[in-house]
Amino acid sequence: MEGQPAFPRSNNDAPRQFRPVHVPNSVSASDEATELFVRQLPALPRSFYDRPVQEVARALLGQWLLRDTEAGLMAGKIVEVEAYLAEHDPANHAYRGRTRRNASMFGPPGHAYVYTIHNRFCLNVVTEPEGVPSAVLIRAIEPICGIGLMQQHRGVTELRELARGPGRLCQALAIDRRFDGWDVTRGQQLWLAQAREAVPAARIRVSPRIGVTAARDLPLRYFLADSPYVSSTRRGRQISPDVSL
Repeated sequence: MEGQPAFPRSNNDAPRQFRPVHVPNSVSASDEATELFVRQLPALPRSFYDRPVQEVARALLGQWLLRDTEAGLMAGKIVEVEAYLAEHDPANHAYRGRTRRNASMFGPPGHAYVYTIHNRFCLNVVTEPEGVPSAVLIRAIEPICGIGLMQQHRGVTELRELARGPGRLCQALAIDRRFDGWDVTRGQQLWLAQAREAVPAARIRVSPRIGVTAARDLPLRYFLADSPYVSSTRRGRQISPDVSL
């Protein structure tokens, strides 16, 4: 993966189809202040991702996911993720080895792995040293910035439904396979930024992953127990309060 993937012109930088909804054209001062605040957050460095995938998954909760387009900035706080292990995890796309489809998983940490399922896209961030195919699936965010754009992309107005689930999230943020292999540490177009405060361990729950048919009982889904934006209400157990985040 030399450099960044080639991108088309910015007028193609939105989902190809969506249902039109009414969104106000005006941008309030509070919206502008929020965008200014979000843009000043530092991008998560490569060292953040260069550690065990479960550790990265837990630490991603509460961090910011940002997508910058010509139409404006969209961003939200991560509230739900899933870890996919490099070994002994048949739900991992790299379980049977490297292919053209999963090649990004074997690349350096801090890059995106984007795949297609049921005509929708899913965003993962690659973790651990290069050659170790582990990744964290971003399952849901709490929309905070650029909500009007997300509503246009999704064709819905209800805040809770904008980015609850990995497919909806990618549609809301206009993320597709063009971002496969993208370096998310550079702070351009698609990146993750550091929150001002860490999420207390008491707010984090862990449960089996959703929608997998293999290794379905592994407790590798992490989410914020008090967030209405998670993709499933399935209960989980509280993580140990002394766990490293």
